[in-house]
Amino acid sequence: MVGLKSNKIIKIIVEISRILLGATFVFSGFVKSVDPYGTMYKIEDYLTVFGMPSLTFLALPLSFFLCGMEFIIGSFMLLGIYRRWNSVLMFVVMIFMTLLTLYLAIANPVMDCGCFGDALILTNWQTFYKNIILLICSTIVLRHYECISNFFTGKIYWLAFLYIIIFISGFIIRNYWYDPLLDFRPYRIGINIPDGMKVEEGKDRLEESILVYAKDGIEKEFTQDNFPWEDSTWTFVKMYTKVIREGEKAKIHDFRINKLIFDKKLSDIIGEKDITESVLTDSNYVFLMISPFLSDMDEDYISNIEDVMNYANDYHYRFYCLTASPTSEILDWEKENKIDLNFCRTDDRVLKTIIRTNPGLLLIKNGTIVNKWHSSIIPSEENLSKPLTELPYSRIIDQNTKDKNNILYISLIFILPLLILKGVDLLLFHKKEEEINGQFN
Repeated sequence: MVGLKSNKIIKIIVEISRILLGATFVFSGFVKSVDPYGTMYKIEDYLTVFGMPSLTFLALPLSFFLCGMEFIIGSFMLLGIYRRWNSVLMFVVMIFMTLLTLYLAIANPVMDCGCFGDALILTNWQTFYKNIILLICSTIVLRHYECISNFFTGKIYWLAFLYIIIFISGFIIRNYWYDPLLDFRPYRIGINIPDGMKVEEGKDRLEESILVYAKDGIEKEFTQDNFPWEDSTWTFVKMYTKVIREGEKAKIHDFRINKLIFDKKLSDIIGEKDITESVLTDSNYVFLMISPFLSDMDEDYISNIEDVMNYANDYHYRFYCLTASPTSEILDWEKENKIDLNFCRTDDRVLKTIIRTNPGLLLIKNGTIVNKWHSSIIPSEENLSKPLTELPYSRIIDQNTKDKNNILYISLIFILPLLILKGVDLLLFHKKEEEINGQFN
């Protein structure tokens, strides 16, 4: 009786552990798969801080592999597919990830590990603590993998295995060729950029200047409100900044637009002018062409960009090209294409965060993102025949509702075939059971 009770407790613990593991890995793999470019950029960060920048060409295939692997082994854990080897694989992954995140928490070479993409940002220490819990769960599951419940019988494992791989591979490829199906980034449609650059009052970083003075060989700390500025017997020693509250970081930071000033012959850049405020406070529509590096731009869409620029000029909308390309690259590109763009310099990571394709296009008004287009859906010339107020492009969509609907659709696409497989599995199982009972009767 005691042994039976003990087995039930172990069974419950194993089931809770495998659900925590499976759900975490599925969520992590899914939100990474939504944005494989974002995962690629994070892997590039890792390769750079670990002194391997020459291997950044591996970042994209590694992104595909990591997104798919996490989702697949998480799904297998939830469904109880190939319990033994999947438990071993998950344990090995958790050992590696726990050690890695311990190093990240101590050394802090990157601000966050990127384990949940842009959907959920955790500090490095939070990620490490999370991995400790998951490592304990993976140890329990590895020790008692036979207690994991099966959703399918062994006869149909391979079909579920194949479907999960096809589903996540197709999902990753879709989000690679087009902009992410779900937008977790800080530059979503409907977001006001100036508001995103602020931190809620009372939650910002709070610092205090500390002044150190000495008297009779004894040093004492003062604040700017009470330092002995009238007492000449005190001698100033040093000043340092003390962090009172770490505070939150603004969702949007490093967003700067510096317009490049060319000489009369357009042969050299002679200066820059910060136009960030004027762009973000413009009550008219402003088009921002996004190209992190002009040398990487897909030239098939240059004519589309030129059409939009001509449209903007005809209807008196401002049009700028934001890039992080070096001066020589900008001059060479303009000489080759002769489009006469208004070039501006912006941080490349900011541009890669705004939109994942090169080129991309952003439409803003009063600092609010009205619309954005990846390269393949940039409006064509025939669709730009009226002022923006008379076109659907100026209507801000409800991004939250769109994301909820997309989550529902993609969930149904994933779950319904698995339920159909379960139905087939039950039919086959009952048929086999009836055959066995018929042999004994």
